[in-house]
Amino acid sequence: MAVMRDSSRRQVLRLLSAPAIQLLARQNGSPQDSHEGMATRGVKPAPRGKPSGIPFYAHFTDVAAKAGLRGVTVCGHERRADYVIEEMGCGAAFIDFDNDGWMDILVLSSSRFGDPPPDASTRLYKNNRDGTFTDVTKKAGLFRTGYFYGVAAGDYNNDGWEDLFLTGYPQNVLYRNNGDGTFTDVTKEAGLVNAEPRFGTGCTFIDYDRNGKLDLFVSNYVLFDPKSTPRAGDKASCNAEHVFCGPRGLPYGKHSLYRNNGNGTFTDVSEAAGISKASPGYGLTAVSADFDNDGWPDIYVACDSTPSLLFLNKHDGTFAESAMERGVALSDDGMEQAGMGVAVGDLNLKGTLDIVKTHFAADTPAVYVNDGKGNFTDETLLSGLATETRFISWGVGIQDLDNDGKPDIFWVTGGIYPELQDDPNQPFRGPRILFRSLGNGKFEELGSALGATTKALHCSRGCAFGDFDNDGDMDILIVNVNEPPTLLRNDLSVQREWIKFKLTGTKSNRSAIGARVTVRYGGKVQTQEVMSQGSYLSVNDNRLHFGLGTSKTVDAEVRWPSGLMEKFDKLPAGHLISIREESGITKRERFSKQ
Repeated sequence: MAVMRDSSRRQVLRLLSAPAIQLLARQNGSPQDSHEGMATRGVKPAPRGKPSGIPFYAHFTDVAAKAGLRGVTVCGHERRADYVIEEMGCGAAFIDFDNDGWMDILVLSSSRFGDPPPDASTRLYKNNRDGTFTDVTKKAGLFRTGYFYGVAAGDYNNDGWEDLFLTGYPQNVLYRNNGDGTFTDVTKEAGLVNAEPRFGTGCTFIDYDRNGKLDLFVSNYVLFDPKSTPRAGDKASCNAEHVFCGPRGLPYGKHSLYRNNGNGTFTDVSEAAGISKASPGYGLTAVSADFDNDGWPDIYVACDSTPSLLFLNKHDGTFAESAMERGVALSDDGMEQAGMGVAVGDLNLKGTLDIVKTHFAADTPAVYVNDGKGNFTDETLLSGLATETRFISWGVGIQDLDNDGKPDIFWVTGGIYPELQDDPNQPFRGPRILFRSLGNGKFEELGSALGATTKALHCSRGCAFGDFDNDGDMDILIVNVNEPPTLLRNDLSVQREWIKFKLTGTKSNRSAIGARVTVRYGGKVQTQEVMSQGSYLSVNDNRLHFGLGTSKTVDAEVRWPSGLMEKFDKLPAGHLISIREESGITKRERFSKQ
C-alpha cells in the first residue's frame, strides 16, 4: 500500500506540475503554435558509478557485408533533408517468411525528395543457413520504391504464413504471404487504403477482442503536405536552424484501429473503440502487450515531443487512454519527451512487463517499472540509465545478450539533421549503446569493453533482435541511414544456458501474438510476450529467448490470448521448445553452435 500511495502521489505531482498543466491545456488545440523541432529537456548526464569489473562475455562482429546485406536504406540526401518524411528513417524485421526455422531479414527503405533513387526499395533477404543471405526482394514481389517507415509481422488470415504490414507516406501496404515464397499487395482488397495521404509510422497486429483474428493498430506522425509545408531553408521555414519542419509546427497525425472481419478485410473502428477520443500527438513506435495483467492486450505509443499514449483495453471492444495517470506519458518531472523507440521486458525479474523508451539528445531515456497492475514508476535515475544523454536515440531492446539470466538494454543512435552533421555539438553519427544488467533493476554502461564493432559510428534508426544463425544467442540487425544495414553476430566466449519458445495458436491467433510465457529458473522468474512490433518501428524474432545462466531446466507457464493456461515443468535448457495451443509440446530442437 505504501508503494501505491507513493506512486499515486508522484502522479498527482506530475499532473500538477506547470509543464503538465500546459500540456493538458493544449492537448485538444493546434500544435502549430508550439516550439519548433523536437522536445528535449536539456538535462546533463547523471554521474557514472565505479565500474563493476564483472566480465561481459558477449562479443559482437559486424558480418553484414560478408552475409550479403548490401542494399542501402535511403533517407534523404547525404547532406540535406528537405522534409520530415525523409529523415525519420525506418525499421527492420527478423521474420521466418518461408517457415524453414531460420530467421530471414527484411530491411525497409525510405526515399529522397526531388530525385528518388530507382532502386531504393524494401529488401527481403532469405537465410541460406550458412551465415549468408540471398536478396529475394523482386522474386518475392516486394520491390517497391517510396517512403516506408514501420513494419509489423503477423498471420492476419490464420493460414500458417506470416504476413507483413508496412507503414509509409502517403499510403501503407498490407502484403499477404502466399506460402510459396511470394507476397501479394492486398491493401485495397483488405479495405486499408487511406482516403487521403497519411504519414504512417508505428503499427502492430493485436487481437484486441480475443476472437482469434489479428486486428491492426496504426499510429501516424504528422499531417504532411508538401504544398503547404515549408521546405528546409525557406524563409518561412518553421525551424530557425533552416532544417526541415517538424514535428512541432505541423498538425498531428491521427491513429487508427482496424478490426479484422475474418474474410480478408478490415473495418476502421477508431471512433467506436475510443482511439479517436485521445489527443493523438506525434505517434511513432506502437507496441501491444498486456501491461495491467488482466488478460487483455493494451497498446502503448511512443510520441515525439508530445505525451506518449497508453490505451488500456476495457474488455468490451473499447480502450481508455490512461498514460498520464499510469505514469508513462511524461518524464518524472512532468516534461514531454521526444519518444522514438520502445522496448518491453521484465527488467527486475518480477514477472511484469516494464518499458524503456528512447528520446532526443540532451535527455535521458525513460525506464518505467510496472507494479504488475499497469501502474508505472519512473526509475530512470535508479536504474543507472540517466548517465547517457549524448545522442538522439532510436531502436531499443530489452534482451539477455550474454545469457546470464538477466536482460540487458541495447539501443542505437543517430542524428536527425544532415545539414548540421559537421557541428561537433550535434553528433550525426553515434555508437551503439549497451547497458548490462547488474541485477535488481540496476544497469551499467559498457563502452570500450565491447570492441570496435559496437563503437563504430553510424546514423542509425531501427534495430531488431533475433538468433539468425540458430546458435542460442541473440544477434542484432541495425538500419543505418544512407548505408547498408549492420548485422551484429553475437558470439559468447563462455558456455551459458538458454531456452527458446515458438508458439502456435489454434483457438488464439495463429501467430500467438499476445501470448505470455513466464519461466522460473535458478530462483528467478521472467516474463515475455509475443509482440508484433517493438524497438523503433521494427520486428524481433518471434521465438521468445530466455538466457538461463547456469540453470539446466526451467518451469514454464504459457498464457494464451484465448485465456488458456498451460504449464510445462523441467524443460531442458539448450532447446527451442515448440508449443501448440491445446496440444502441448510438439517439438524439442537442440541448436548446435555454428
